[in-house]
Order: sequence, then structure tokens, then C-alpha cells
Amino acid sequence: MKAIYKREVCAYFHAMTGWVFTAVVTAFTGIYFLSYNLSYGDPYFSTALNASLFVMLVMVPILTMHSMADERRSRTDQLLLTAPVSVGAMVWAKYLAMLTVLAVPTAIAALCPLIIRLNGTAFLAADYGTLLAFFLLGAVQIAVGEFISSLTESQSIAAVGTFAALLCLFLWEGLVSFLPVTAMGSLVGLLVIALFLSLGVTALTGSWKPGAAVLAVSWGAAIGVYVWDADRFAGLLPDLFGRFSLLAAFDSFAVDHVFDLTGVVLYVTLALLALFLTVQVVQKRRWS
Repeated sequence: MKAIYKREVCAYFHAMTGWVFTAVVTAFTGIYFLSYNLSYGDPYFSTALNASLFVMLVMVPILTMHSMADERRSRTDQLLLTAPVSVGAMVWAKYLAMLTVLAVPTAIAALCPLIIRLNGTAFLAADYGTLLAFFLLGAVQIAVGEFISSLTESQSIAAVGTFAALLCLFLWEGLVSFLPVTAMGSLVGLLVIALFLSLGVTALTGSWKPGAAVLAVSWGAAIGVYVWDADRFAGLLPDLFGRFSLLAAFDSFAVDHVFDLTGVVLYVTLALLALFLTVQVVQKRRWS
């Protein structure tokens, strides 16, 4: 695992990818820092971080697009899959290498609250809490990008797919507002989610039986609860999906200046879920 990690980090910084990612993220953060904090006198560096989030929509796909896809295209994945290291270790090594690249502009940005402090009033606890949220949000986006990269051997498709996924996450609250709020609409939505979940289980396990079991249990439970008390389903779907808003969790840090432990748990959980799915995809290809 250590050897793969070192190889990946060196690859990012021997090529242009790591430097371009660092330069662009740092440049946009610096521009907003100069505008909001130094020019307009905003004491919160979190304002600049909040404004620069959009740049991650473009830069994360560039960072992650070749993490797994390029290995498949060049057939070097066969060397990794036959190496004396587990698939999980390989996926984690690549992920940690990309987190290392993300840590560089994050560390540079950590100097900005100190500059504000030297020039006047600063809220270091709020700013560094937001910086932690910025890093964790980037960690989730990188995990999603690595997962999508594992699904294809085309770097272009991986980049476009990652951008589309991150854009959906960026617009999550707006998309959730279109979900039905009626009890019947929520029930139908849950049944559809259960159907896709069962299809995913079937694809990962290679057997229809686990998927059928998941579908039967989830449909039976949902319909049973609906028959027992339909009012419980009113507004359930938008409320459920609204809890997975990445930007709402970030706003707790950047706008409300509150350390949101629930948001931290959400970021860590989603990153681990994406990495788990990546391991399953690669593991299935290893034995296929």
C-alpha cells in the first residue's frame, strides 16, 4: 500500500495534474480572500471558502479522472490486481494520494486566517472549522470521482461523469424540492429506491437471490408501515433526502459559524460509502 501511495503522489507532482490542481484552487481562494477579506474587510475567511466551492466542480474531475480509468486503459491494473496487496489497500492508497494533493492548497489556505488576524479582528475557530469542512467536502468529492473512474476505462467519460455527479450534489437542495410531498408519492419513491438498491446488490454479488431478498424485505416493510399509518409518509421523501445535502452541512460551518458534528459524520460516511463501492467494483473485475 505504501509503495502504491508513493507512486501515485509522485505521479501527480511529476506530471502537471497535481500542480495545476494546487495552483487553480489556491488562485481562486486567493482571489476571493483578497476581495472579501482584504478589500471589503470581512473578518471571516469562511466567506471566501464558501465562494470558491464551485472551482472544485471542475478541478476534482480533472484530479480523479485517471485514478482508476487510466489503469484499465493501459492495462496496468492487471499488475496491481495481481500484486501482493488487497484491492482495498490499493483503492485506499490511490485515495490517500489524491487527499495529499488536496491537502496542499488547503494548507496554503490555512495561512489566510492568520493574515486576517495580523490586520485586525479574526475568528480563528470558525475559520479553521470551515477549513476542515472544506477539506472533508473535497474528500467526499474525490471519493465519488474515484468510484466513477473505476466504472470506465475512458478518462473523458470519468471526468464528465464525475462533473455530473458533483453538479447534482451541488444542486441537491434544489433537486430535492421537486420530490413529491404526498404520502403516496413518498411511498412510490421509496419503492423505486428499494428497487435500485436491490439491483445494485445483485450487480455486486453476481446473484439475484440477495437482491430479491433486499427487495422483498424493503417493499414489505414500506407497504406495511404505509398501510398502518399513511400519514407518516407525508413529506418523508424530501425530508429524508434533504439530510444528505453536502452544501447545507458546509453552510453550518461557513455561514452559521457552528461546528456541525453531524455534517462531519455525513462527510466521512459518504466518503467511506463511495470507497466501499469502488472496492466492490474493482474486486468484481478482479475475479471476472
